[in-house]
Amino acid sequence: MELQDKEVLVIGTGISGIGAARLLLQVGARPVLFDGNDKLDIEEIRKKLEGAEGIRIVLGEVPEEMKERIDLLVISPGVPIDSPLVEEFQKKNVPVIGEIELASQFAKGKIVAITGTNGKTTTTTLTGDIMKAYYDSVFVVGNIGNPFTTEVLSTTEKSVTVAEISSFQLETTKTFAPEVSAILNITPDHLNRHHTMECYVETKEKIAMNQTKDQVCVLNYEDGYTRAFGEKCPAKVVYFSSRRELPEGIYLKGEDIYLKEDGAEEKLLNIHELNLVGICNVENVMAAIVISRAMKVPMDVILDIVRNFHAVEHRIEFVAAKEGVDYYNDSKGTNPDAAIQGIRAMTKPTVLIGGGYDKQSEYDEWIEAFDGKVKALVLIGQTRDKIAACAKKHGVENIILADTFEEAFEVCRQQAEPGDAVLLSPACASWGMFPNYEVRGKIFKELVNKIGE
Repeated sequence: MELQDKEVLVIGTGISGIGAARLLLQVGARPVLFDGNDKLDIEEIRKKLEGAEGIRIVLGEVPEEMKERIDLLVISPGVPIDSPLVEEFQKKNVPVIGEIELASQFAKGKIVAITGTNGKTTTTTLTGDIMKAYYDSVFVVGNIGNPFTTEVLSTTEKSVTVAEISSFQLETTKTFAPEVSAILNITPDHLNRHHTMECYVETKEKIAMNQTKDQVCVLNYEDGYTRAFGEKCPAKVVYFSSRRELPEGIYLKGEDIYLKEDGAEEKLLNIHELNLVGICNVENVMAAIVISRAMKVPMDVILDIVRNFHAVEHRIEFVAAKEGVDYYNDSKGTNPDAAIQGIRAMTKPTVLIGGGYDKQSEYDEWIEAFDGKVKALVLIGQTRDKIAACAKKHGVENIILADTFEEAFEVCRQQAEPGDAVLLSPACASWGMFPNYEVRGKIFKELVNKIGE
């Protein structure tokens, strides 16, 4: 992509927008960093751009004369492609891309790209750790909180980049083609953004659409959407399954993980050797193993890292045992399917905190997954009444509504008895009460750790 002296409008002043603007400046473009929120502090934005003084900042509205000069639009993941400003540029045939597509134009070495409704962060982190144990130059980037644009100019022909990619980032990919891709699962999420399930599924599939038969795509055999995609995927498909033995691929048989290649079966490890809980994490581990296998990492290196890997923060994370009660932080359970994995991982009577921002999700399957484990359901946020109505419909009786997160936590303490568990697994995004799920999980852990002080 030739960007020398091109005027490029970057929408969004978060870490993605900052990273994109810095990269554009470094490759000779003339970036303009824009945000529609005119209440932002321009000096605070300049502090984030320290050392990149050639970037112009515009807040509120893009001047008409500037619009006429723009050669390329780079949008942050939080900006919908059907927003009025983006559509205005599209009508003028101005190319619209995102941070991942931009960075990939300058990337060297091999890229591993991982997406899915749930499990992305755990699988990306584990895969990154495996790559670091074998390769000298490894970058872990993307939706995991480290923009690809920030690291890409440091990559070399010997580098491996492991990228967590969200559907928001995949919307704006055009030529992105990783060496190994993975779609862990696809369940309803972000339908307020993608509008239909069909659109959401097609967006996820874009991760592999530019791959060739010489490259690999790792797919979940037990997910109907990913299994169907395997029939048309342009890359070589490797499946993983937590429910059945496969003719080829990696699978769970009893409590052991097996790999079958060219008809030869090899037992890899027992799930009790893992430091992770829940079948969802067994799937994440299997995906990471076959991704790493496709990247030519020796199996002994892979299994050594897998056996020593601990849960990612905020994903079914054991916090502490206090007064005989186990506390688990699953703040990253931001949709019903992720929260299903959280409750399935519990082995004790559980007091559950749910609720938050409404992403137009349905909660029936989540409530059904309680399977008698949930002794009290404590609800907060915008969705609390919607979830309460759904829970009552499914026979849940002990439902408590709380006005604040702190109140919800105190209710949990009152409801839990020695031998129980308290689980934060909201099935909803954090927006409205918290800036993000990390802050929500951090506050939960702080409250847990104060018990007994």
